[in-house]
Amino acid sequence: MSDVIYSTEWSSQQKKAAGKQVSGNPRKAAPVAIEPARNLPNDGVVRVGRETQGRKGGGVTVVTGVPLEGDALIAYAKELKQRLGCGGTCKDGIIEIQGDKRDQLMTELAKKGWKVKRVGG
Repeated sequence: MSDVIYSTEWSSQQKKAAGKQVSGNPRKAAPVAIEPARNLPNDGVVRVGRETQGRKGGGVTVVTGVPLEGDALIAYAKELKQRLGCGGTCKDGIIEIQGDKRDQLMTELAKKGWKVKRVGG
């Protein structure tokens, strides 16, 4: 029997079919451009709300519309977390702060001179 039952070798046709580059390591996927998950309004208003969906009951405070991008947004999120004494993250241009910190966040954001709006309940 000369049939291949299992192989770690990829042929060039398999690489092309999988959307990977023909040369290089076949186990590493080609970089994929990540698009923002949400359609965020760009009207100059910073929105502060609370989300519990998909978080097993634990809520986070969500900040959208911050007029910063990239590393500046990540650095500002870090500064907010330190001022509020809590954890959080920055994903797709959205700052997530653990816990219900809406009132504290609104005062911090207003100090920057941004128009802040509370959304949700």
